Amino acid sequence: MTNQLDRLLTIMATLRDPERGCEWDLAQDFSTIAPYTIEEAYEVADAIEREAMDELRQELGDLLLQVVFHARMAEEQNLFSFNDVARAISDKMESRHPHIFGDGSGTMDERRWEELKAKEREAKGEQSAMDGVARALPALLRADKLQKRAARTGFDWPDTNGPAEKLREEMQELAEAAQEEREEEAGDLLFAAVNLVRAYGIAPENALRAANDKFERRFKGMEAKAGEKFRSLSLAEQEQLWQDVKADEKSA
Repeated sequence: MTNQLDRLLTIMATLRDPERGCEWDLAQDFSTIAPYTIEEAYEVADAIEREAMDELRQELGDLLLQVVFHARMAEEQNLFSFNDVARAISDKMESRHPHIFGDGSGTMDERRWEELKAKEREAKGEQSAMDGVARALPALLRADKLQKRAARTGFDWPDTNGPAEKLREEMQELAEAAQEEREEEAGDLLFAAVNLVRAYGIAPENALRAANDKFERRFKGMEAKAGEKFRSLSLAEQEQLWQDVKADEKSA
């Protein structure tokens, strides 16, 4: 394993070599590579969801390349190296598992995990419960994380009634908003929806992903039933196709 990792590090160093490297790789920096890093992480998740293990092996390699790429650019600027990255995560994992790598006492649960993470944030000088929630996260996932952070301080609804009423309130405010206010009110509505879903103990990101898949599957079913004439159908006819596809799924 070490030999293959060393090989990958050497390949990246060659690609970034000022004299004999690749023009494209040399032109990149942290900001231009970041979108690829995010994309590769999603492709890993997609392969896992589809249980495509052969693809997962390749996608994990693509994601590892992103780490190597960023580490190489950092090393060129004398910031840190790949070894520093590996050392940092090794230190973190050992410190977050004191019952394994420490005195061997206790067990790990969510509360203890969060306490350990809180101590890390405190050591970094972070004071707010909101500190450390990456802004680059997908908005839905970030909303969920921000709300969970707030909930740990006690700032949360005791049941689903509060967030349900808040969602109805935000729907009304969006309906009544002036043009220049609609984006803000739409954001409030979506944030409230995340809060309600979370109150039911459901991960909003997973729920929306499943809803996307279901809509895509049913829409393709409509297209398959109608054939080439689909686009020329009236809305009522398309709606009937939608109901037919739903009925087919239930009967199956």
